[in-house]
Amino acid sequence: MPDVRLASPQGKWILLTTVLGSSMAMLDSTVVNVALPTIGRDLDASLAALQWTVNAYMVTLAGLILLGGSLGDRYGRRKVFVVGVVWFAAASLLCGFAPSPVVLIAARALQGVGGALLTPGSLALIQASFHPDDRSRAVGVWSGFGGIGAAIGPFLGGWLVTGPGWRWVFLLNVPLALLCVPVALRHVPESSDEKAHGRFDVLGAALGALALALLTYALIEARAGSVAVAATAVLGVVAAVAFVYVERHRPEPMLPPGIFASRQFTAVNLVTLCVYAAFGGFFFLTALQLQVVAGYSPLAAGTALLPTTVLMLLFSSRSGALADRTGPRLPLTVGPLLCAVAMLLMLRVGENADYLTDVLPAVLVMGAGMVTLVAPLTATVLASVDTSRAGLASGINNAAARAAGLLAVAALPLLAGMGPEAYRSAPAFDAAFDRAMPICSAVLVAGAALAFTLVRRPAPGCRRPECRTHGNLTAPPLEGDRPPG
Repeated sequence: MPDVRLASPQGKWILLTTVLGSSMAMLDSTVVNVALPTIGRDLDASLAALQWTVNAYMVTLAGLILLGGSLGDRYGRRKVFVVGVVWFAAASLLCGFAPSPVVLIAARALQGVGGALLTPGSLALIQASFHPDDRSRAVGVWSGFGGIGAAIGPFLGGWLVTGPGWRWVFLLNVPLALLCVPVALRHVPESSDEKAHGRFDVLGAALGALALALLTYALIEARAGSVAVAATAVLGVVAAVAFVYVERHRPEPMLPPGIFASRQFTAVNLVTLCVYAAFGGFFFLTALQLQVVAGYSPLAAGTALLPTTVLMLLFSSRSGALADRTGPRLPLTVGPLLCAVAMLLMLRVGENADYLTDVLPAVLVMGAGMVTLVAPLTATVLASVDTSRAGLASGINNAAARAAGLLAVAALPLLAGMGPEAYRSAPAFDAAFDRAMPICSAVLVAGAALAFTLVRRPAPGCRRPECRTHGNLTAPPLEGDRPPG
């Protein structure tokens, strides 16, 4: 039974290690969008290259995150976490010195591999190390600091881009890793799951990542209308079908199809796909709109969306408690509708937009919507499956959200009619942004309709989330399987 106490020196070192590791991935996911216009100008990159700068990371992270958690259970959670931190830092170093868009995109894909190893490992180390009486408090401290990191991220990214330069958005991860790794090796106990056995579903993970990569490529390059793009789309569908076939027939699949026998679990994941697809498209395009059209500096653009994260930090735990009393259907319906209104309010953000009158109202409504829906969504996912599969259910939901976001970043510019050089022209980008926001809003309304129609109140006594404070805007919080004791 784990026996480290939160107040002990070792407990504080473990928390520091996990906060540093998870902050690397969380900062990276929030600061890169702010740097995109500057990256594009410096590397003479097209809009498609900027889309890949975001999506190359998300493809490997979403495709491998379930496998990353399994590797930690089998070979040692500390060992896999440290490997992930070192891998992430090395890939970040390559990003920071990338001489061209192609090298940057390849390095971002490598970053996603490291993220898939360290992201589930952070929470797993806490749950496997701390005494049961202190575990919930330790998770609360960890998630709270993670939320603070998410809040700092866009501001820090904007400051780095404006000051030392966009390359430091990536190079910043290196000193964090140099601090994290020695502390982990010295102070964090090793742990593994003695029940973990059987073969890893490497084929399933590879097919899932391949399907996402091929479909993403087809969507980003679809405006070319070439035979190669059509062939890639067909191959992407074939890879997706092969992934489903493999998962249905492997004795120990990465994504067991049987978990979707729960109608509630399936319904909540459909809502997740809609909600996080809209979020992914919104945050990608808004960071560009504020700089390209409204004329904000990277620092001002990064700070502009800060109230959204602050509202989530302050009220996400209260929202979860309220949903426990009312049931999840109401917040999962109202939350997406509020976010849909926020995206329509973003249509006011044009050339020389005033922050207080044009941007802030949309940001506040967006924050209120996210506060309303994120915590109940996580709770409903956990409540919809057996307690023994809670960690798996959370991982699937997290991966689904990231996959939805990356597909939205690939598809939305195409649907909005953005050309390959759209971000270099303020009028062209503004017109496309005005077409994109109603699309995002419509997807959110669809998510609200699904929630109202399909989501039901969970059974009493079901599993509740340990991560009650949430500030990450890219995916729902991960929940692990709790060790016995």
